[in-house]
Amino acid sequence: MPAELNLSSLKPAQKRTARKRVGRGTGSKGRYSGRGIKGQKSRSGSHKMPAGFEGGQTRLYMRVPKLPGNTSKDAMPIGPFRTHTQGVNVRDLERVFDAGAEVTPEVLKAKRLIRTTRIDVKILGSGDLTKKLTVSTHGVSKSAREKIEGAGGSVVLLREPKERKRKRHKKASKPVEAEVETQDAEVEEAAEADPEAETEPSEE
Repeated sequence: MPAELNLSSLKPAQKRTARKRVGRGTGSKGRYSGRGIKGQKSRSGSHKMPAGFEGGQTRLYMRVPKLPGNTSKDAMPIGPFRTHTQGVNVRDLERVFDAGAEVTPEVLKAKRLIRTTRIDVKILGSGDLTKKLTVSTHGVSKSAREKIEGAGGSVVLLREPKERKRKRHKKASKPVEAEVETQDAEVEEAAEADPEAETEPSEE
């Protein structure tokens, strides 16, 4: 390094390597710029195809059958009842937080464990936890709750889970015609069992 630093003594730290200039006259990379003659791969933007693009034919994920319903795992498009959560494992809490700390979505974002607070946060049970923490999130798995409470901490849910209402299926009532047929069959059986039964004369 020179003793005096000025504009005339400035030099790059590393030698600059000029990029290969293609399409400038005839040569190994001239004329067609190494892309060949015509075709899709010779066009601009041909190397930026979206994931799953198959050249125009129906894509694989559109050809395979789907399960019925708009909330199934592979339903297309994703139904309106799909829920999204950000998962944070207890091993990350063990690594980032000190004993006695309070864990909230805002603190998790400040610690860069989640990206945003607009999506619900769920604590998952992967890893071990030995520190006493007070966790306040939207959800927590069963194993994570056991580990947090086993270390002396506590869990507070910001949103209580909704109880699913069980649908009660009504018993199908017998139609009136079926009831009439059963009554007629009973009368016929009774008549066959006692054929000498006296019948009352009808009044004319």
